[in-house]
Amino acid sequence: MKYNLLNLRQEVREELLHNILPWWMEHMPDDRTGGFHGRIDGKGELKGDASRGGVLNARILWTFSSAVRQLKNELYLPFATRAFDYIQQHFIDPEQGGTYWELNPDGSVKDPKKQIYAQAFFAYAFTEYFRATGDNRALANARQLFHLIEEKSFDKEKNGYFEAYSRDWQLLDDRRLSAKDANEKKTMNTHLHILEAYTNLFRVWKDDVLRKQLHNLIELFLSNILNQQTHHLSLFFDEEWNRKSQRISYGHDIEAAWLLVEAAEVLGDKALLRKVEQRSVWVTAAAAEGWQPDGSLINETDPATGHTDSNRDWWVQAEAMVGFYNAYSISGDEKYAQQVLDTWEYVKLYLIDRQQGEWFWAASPEGQPDTVNDKAGFWKCPYHNSRMCFEVMQRIKS
Repeated sequence: MKYNLLNLRQEVREELLHNILPWWMEHMPDDRTGGFHGRIDGKGELKGDASRGGVLNARILWTFSSAVRQLKNELYLPFATRAFDYIQQHFIDPEQGGTYWELNPDGSVKDPKKQIYAQAFFAYAFTEYFRATGDNRALANARQLFHLIEEKSFDKEKNGYFEAYSRDWQLLDDRRLSAKDANEKKTMNTHLHILEAYTNLFRVWKDDVLRKQLHNLIELFLSNILNQQTHHLSLFFDEEWNRKSQRISYGHDIEAAWLLVEAAEVLGDKALLRKVEQRSVWVTAAAAEGWQPDGSLINETDPATGHTDSNRDWWVQAEAMVGFYNAYSISGDEKYAQQVLDTWEYVKLYLIDRQQGEWFWAASPEGQPDTVNDKAGFWKCPYHNSRMCFEVMQRIKS
């Protein structure tokens, strides 16, 4: 097992250095209008008229900032700085604060709404850029976003965070992150990425309010978002924290399992960490209900409707590798280590695009690559698969 894991560590490093990062460096920078292109479709065709999503740009900034910091290679710095400068110039709202949701290709504002999910991703990315470069502008941006999220979105009566606001911070009627989501006031997904952002920010800014709110987020997951009977995460809630969906997202389950442990570790609360680690293994075991004999994790299922999405999305497999390794580290159970290895074999067989580079959006249950959905776009980004590589490289010791 040790040999196989060390071999895995080397293989994901090669994947990161020779496929994922070079693909984004070669294909996505827009030298005409600045920043990065908005979309390359599933067949590899650049769509120059595509809008530019805030989440994509934040994730590009996080990825190349993390590459600078973790790989200690200045090769990636111009791409991190390109992302930072473009976001500074175009995505930040200089009048109302926060960041816009979507831009036109020329950098003008297309959708100015303040989706809290996106505010969190920008805070996450700004913090990583600060960690990589020491640029205090980035830390100031991250801190400002933290204060805005707390001021505008935090529910002081019922706890948690509301979803989406207009440019001038009025709560929107349509709060959905995407068309597939339920239109509810609170969601697991937004809380998960606020948790992720606050964890990264607390690494570099030991603010007492931030400490309190990060601790509160962990407890919210354990008490309100985690289903105590099934150990799956519930996805949608009203403002009173009543569950509004039975849908199970295996990818979000296993992503949350390791992000919660990371948050508790960064807080440094040993009692909380022990509790979170136990729950993390339970959540991982629940997520493994979506595990398939071919070594993959399917997307989701809904017991209320009987519908199951059996596609194997790229991000789900990436998060599965980190989540299973996290469970192996906590429990010592080698079945989780084997699932990491099996998932990687699946990724190599079905998701890595050997002809054009990067990863396909998904593979079908029969193993056919998805060339309909984007190779890069509003949601398809370098963050999940590159972060998996960083995490595996860091966690597996030589």
